[in-house]
Amino acid sequence: MERGIRQHIKRETEKNNGFFALKNDSTDLSLRLVRVHTEYLSVLSKGQYFACVDLADEHGDVYDVDFFLSGNPEQMDVTETTVHKLNGKPYYAWKQNEDKTWGRVPTQGASSALMGVVEGADHFTFEYRVVLPVIEDEAELWIPLPNNDPYQNISLEQISSPVKEQILEASESDSRAFYFTLGPDQSEDTVTIVYDVQRKEKGPYAASETDFSPFLNSSLLLPTGGQFAAIVDSVLEDHWEESKLVQGRALYDYVVDNVRYAKQGKYGTGDAVYACDSKSGNCTEFHSLFISLARTAGIPARFAIGAAIPSNRDEGGVDGYHCWAEFYAEEQWWPVDISEGNKYSALSTYYFGHHPANRIEFSRGRDLVFNPGPTNGKIPFFAYPVFEMNEQEVKIATTFTYRRKRES
Repeated sequence: MERGIRQHIKRETEKNNGFFALKNDSTDLSLRLVRVHTEYLSVLSKGQYFACVDLADEHGDVYDVDFFLSGNPEQMDVTETTVHKLNGKPYYAWKQNEDKTWGRVPTQGASSALMGVVEGADHFTFEYRVVLPVIEDEAELWIPLPNNDPYQNISLEQISSPVKEQILEASESDSRAFYFTLGPDQSEDTVTIVYDVQRKEKGPYAASETDFSPFLNSSLLLPTGGQFAAIVDSVLEDHWEESKLVQGRALYDYVVDNVRYAKQGKYGTGDAVYACDSKSGNCTEFHSLFISLARTAGIPARFAIGAAIPSNRDEGGVDGYHCWAEFYAEEQWWPVDISEGNKYSALSTYYFGHHPANRIEFSRGRDLVFNPGPTNGKIPFFAYPVFEMNEQEVKIATTFTYRRKRES
């Protein structure tokens, strides 16, 4: 299926002077392929397929396009093409009908579940799978190990690896890691970890901490003051006499209103300065900018990362990591998910003070330090594995899949 959709896009691109031509409403678009969402490729019936693809224009706007195809993998014809999302913001949602067919539902007035939210509780199996590269010498691997807390109960169902794992605790954080030492004999092997996850929807909750200074500190990618102080002074000009909760909402609204969800440039690095300058990025930029602004305003804030589990289907792939934040006000930690609030304006109020049940948290905090740890010393944020060979970090193939458990 992936080969079929790539061949279609290649053929159409060659016809149109190096661009994939697409009409969105009355606008003619000239696009280039960014990514095929392999986790969403689906066989609808015999000879009928579905593919979801990211294509970008010259300005960096990213269009999520749905394709329906017929035929066989060697010769597929596209029967329908529609723009699903622009820079992460959907024009419609998908809903599965009782007869197992799927239909489009406008996002305006759509239920929260169709826009990614499972309220109350969720229960699913989550698989974290890593494929090792060719290993020429000694190598090391760190994989995040989720913690239990009042909002997630995680049981390790299976760990399959070519060598025995160790468990490491991060200093100055409650994050953990599986640690593996590897050699040439483990080349191209796999590490598979399967969890049973019971997750509760999170709202504001009482803090167990008494020292909030770590959540006010500046760091390389989360600086405070300077340009952030100028924004804080402007945003909170009329709110300095009000509560930290009111100030936190004003900063949340600033990020929602001023940052564009777009996977371009240095996105995904969690660099608050880049987010502040470019006013764009993915979830790491949204929440890094918020944390730097909040800390500059004297509001403790912290970062967490994991994966969001699709709400509209019960099994399949997960499209990479997702991150979020919390800030402290009124003697409680307040969960926020600003990039989702930006995507779904109808849910921007929900995502101020809530994290839905359909997610798993891998780690909490930034600049995590383990012993033994990577050559660079600190892991900026920890969702994907860290693999080092000859003291050089190497990116390795990682997939997340899930299967939801329906309670009897």
